[in-house]
Amino acid sequence: MISSKTIYLAQPRGFCAGVERAILIVEESLKKFGAPIYVRHEIIHNAYVVKDFESRGVVFVNDLSLVPKGAILIFSAHGVSKAVRFEADEHGLTVFDATCPLVAKVHAEVVRLKERGYQIIMIGHHGHPEVEGTMGQIDESIYLIERVSDVANLNFSESDLLAYVTQTTLSIDETSEITAALVQRYPQIHAPKRQDICYATQNRQDAVKKMAPHVDVVIVVGSQNSSNSKRLQELASSLHIPAYLVDDPKQIQNKWFRGVANVGITAGASAPEALTAKIIEVVGVICQAKILAMDGIEEGVNFSLPKTLLEAA
Repeated sequence: MISSKTIYLAQPRGFCAGVERAILIVEESLKKFGAPIYVRHEIIHNAYVVKDFESRGVVFVNDLSLVPKGAILIFSAHGVSKAVRFEADEHGLTVFDATCPLVAKVHAEVVRLKERGYQIIMIGHHGHPEVEGTMGQIDESIYLIERVSDVANLNFSESDLLAYVTQTTLSIDETSEITAALVQRYPQIHAPKRQDICYATQNRQDAVKKMAPHVDVVIVVGSQNSSNSKRLQELASSLHIPAYLVDDPKQIQNKWFRGVANVGITAGASAPEALTAKIIEVVGVICQAKILAMDGIEEGVNFSLPKTLLEAA
């Protein structure tokens, strides 16, 4: 066996309130209506969760033409554009909306800003479903940037009404350089309220920073298409700590722990604790280490389920 001292568990880690709500919406729909239940896009970005739901009769689609008329459809936690909502209505689908309330707040803000005459800059990742959903709330006057260098390519004047919003799975730390560049070039730009930034993304990144001085390698539980999970891996790497993103215990390799004293384990906001527990167990066997749960923020956020679902027969 490879010898190690301690496995540090980041706190907080794993599911956030928006993810828990989305999963409960699917669970409640299965209970009330039975399979098949259709979900537009993956309900959350986690292969373990998606496979489990598929085994129970949940069908994930990106094209609503694949959904039978009158079927039950759930919008994923990432949110959808107005065009997708219209298409669902046109198909006569019964829709339950699992959009994270924090994402829904950004959607509402984009609409309000557009109505007030603002040009809107969105900071986010091209092709991410949340970005597509947010930008799809309005037909025009919204522009995507992904990095600091994109700011130089913007062609607004100092007299333009400008505002920016961000993808919720980015943190304040991640966007600080971009927002600083925006403010420097356009001092008049309207910034979002701090509470519109996803608390869970920031908290999980802060927990990795707190854990970093104690560990020699970090395991991040999460899928490759999970934005917030990949950011945790990138954060650890930026602190000069080898970091590996896994969503299956079989992916863990013994060589990662050679010459390692302490291991850190965290999980993205879309990673279930059941999966994290399996990965902790495998790492524990490899390293023969004691487990230490770190102190951290206890998140008490809860989001209610849609009334339409709770009242459905």
